[in-house]
Amino acid sequence: MSAPSDRRPIVVGVETDPAGRTALAWAADAAARRGVPLRPVRAEGVPTRGDRDLKVPPSWAEWNTELHRGGKQVVAEAVDFVTARHPEVEVDAVLAEGDPVWVLGEESHSATCVVLGAQRDTSRAHEVFGSASVALSLMAHAHCPVVVVPEAEHVAQEPASGPGFYVVGVDGSEHSAAAVDVAFEEATLRGAELRALYVWQPGPLRIFDDSAAQQECHRVLSETVAGRQDRYPEVNLRLELVVGHPVQALTEASARALGLVVGTRGHGGFTGMLLGSVSQGVLRYAHCPVIAVPRRT
Repeated sequence: MSAPSDRRPIVVGVETDPAGRTALAWAADAAARRGVPLRPVRAEGVPTRGDRDLKVPPSWAEWNTELHRGGKQVVAEAVDFVTARHPEVEVDAVLAEGDPVWVLGEESHSATCVVLGAQRDTSRAHEVFGSASVALSLMAHAHCPVVVVPEAEHVAQEPASGPGFYVVGVDGSEHSAAAVDVAFEEATLRGAELRALYVWQPGPLRIFDDSAAQQECHRVLSETVAGRQDRYPEVNLRLELVVGHPVQALTEASARALGLVVGTRGHGGFTGMLLGSVSQGVLRYAHCPVIAVPRRT
């Protein structure tokens, strides 16, 4: 995501629920590993009916003041959490006003990455940072990698029997090449192995020679990772050609992984789509944090 000397902060969206700390913890740990600042961000949008309860005054001015008072408390609690977990990490918290996608998109211009939590309880629509719509919109337009960390689900840690591993999806596109760069960097920081997967979907008619098609897939996979091992010789790389649907194959590979790295759009998408269908699918079903990487500019 960034060079070792790069001091761009890791930005993390902060939720109101103090129990939803998995994304904040992931971001704090990543900032500590990289030696970069952490920027917890809370965006206060326009109040909605879902924000009203018996304690909220009816007037707009008082309502807005109440929301910002609550936002300040949320941000302060996030800072306390990070400081207790990693006292050495520099914390620069932000309470912003505006749509969360816009606020975090602006932050992405100067960030190492933007981290969001993924709530499995879709009924909690008011948790704007945990909603799939915010994550998908941000992933489509961010200027840096976006990390989506599942809450109250499996978030892999290094197993006692081995170093752990990352998974990266490869399809030969510029987006997947950028994802491979990020995957090597993350694996190096964690002392982890790296599994590079090319998922091949045979055509319905099976007219062409399967062996020739698979050889072409292997060629694309090898060329995409070529040169990276010279820069990251400490990473144990495994090249894998898997037959099946990309979302299913990558989801299965993500079990017990430290992270799943994908491009925001690959050869499987269509021009004009906000986000590749594979990226959307793994965001919903992956068993570990998903790191979505935009094309290099």
